[in-house]
Amino acid sequence: MKTESKNMRPIWFDKDSETVKVIDQRMLPHEFVVAELKTVDDVIMAIKEMYVRGAPLIGVTGAYGVYIAAVHSKTKDDLISECDRLKAARPTAVNLAWAVDKVLDKVLKPETSQVLEKRIDAAQKEASEIAELEAENCRKIGEYGLSLIQEISSRKEGGTVNLLTHCNAGWLACIEYGTATAPMYAAYQNGIDIHIWVDETRPLNQGARLTAWELGRSGIKHTVITDNAGGHLMQHGMVDMVIVGTDRSTYTGDVANKIGTYLKALAAKDNNIPFYVALPSSTFDWKLRDGLAEIPIEERDPDEIRYVQGSDQGVIRNVLVPPENSPAGNYAFDVTPARLVTGFITERGICKATEEDVRRLFPD
Repeated sequence: MKTESKNMRPIWFDKDSETVKVIDQRMLPHEFVVAELKTVDDVIMAIKEMYVRGAPLIGVTGAYGVYIAAVHSKTKDDLISECDRLKAARPTAVNLAWAVDKVLDKVLKPETSQVLEKRIDAAQKEASEIAELEAENCRKIGEYGLSLIQEISSRKEGGTVNLLTHCNAGWLACIEYGTATAPMYAAYQNGIDIHIWVDETRPLNQGARLTAWELGRSGIKHTVITDNAGGHLMQHGMVDMVIVGTDRSTYTGDVANKIGTYLKALAAKDNNIPFYVALPSSTFDWKLRDGLAEIPIEERDPDEIRYVQGSDQGVIRNVLVPPENSPAGNYAFDVTPARLVTGFITERGICKATEEDVRRLFPD
């Protein structure tokens, strides 16, 4: 994605300094800040404090975290211990453990595990390959999702296709293209007239801050709305399709995504509007059947609800909203049951949110 006059990703390995660098997404859209990750503690902080967020990006950050751990770990046991710390950084996104384990498995192969330099090289190479894999998967998601938007455009005889999305499932969250936004970018590049309703996504406003920033820089028409406006728009025929991302989905079709997604799915169901979830295969949890009962839901610092961050005449400030002594509960995700999901858009194609159809696309 082109930003600040050059092509960038939200994470990259700087070969000159042998340092992992990330865009600090906490500061967007008002400040563009690049942070260096030099230690495992840096990586954990970046994941926990949401310098980086979004399931694929969290996974890739964890993968590069294994590289950093390999640089600083004197023994294999030290490395394994550091990887356990990385996997515990955030509980909901399944990509984190998947990516950490994938790099660690490569590093611990007999041909690499005995020599420190080989462990470091193997970790860096595998992390970079995971980043490329996730980018390519998102590109394919865009290709498959494009067909859904083309169908709506044809039905509307070229009229504007109105899409609604929740949170940020764009390139900032996914290395390139995004998941939910990938079909949007593909549609725009293919000359389809699209407009995106962007949920603000409280409490951290990833929609208003990040998705709107991405779409604006790409020239895509969009409107930021309150989180509770989507149902009203659907009732009045102003939404043609909902596309969201996910931090973890079961192979039976249940979807964990940013808090508020479930309510959008209910509104879409009530108004006969298709509700699609875009995700790479790395976001499927192949061990869990019942998302509502089994997916861990992260509870974050209540101050994320109590305070709102914004720009005040060029100065970023945090402003207290509720009474100072009022408690707050900050559930970061909710689970949308498979019965409310029209289908999954994946790198292998589109399928229903059922175990049978998911396994049809992913028999391996």
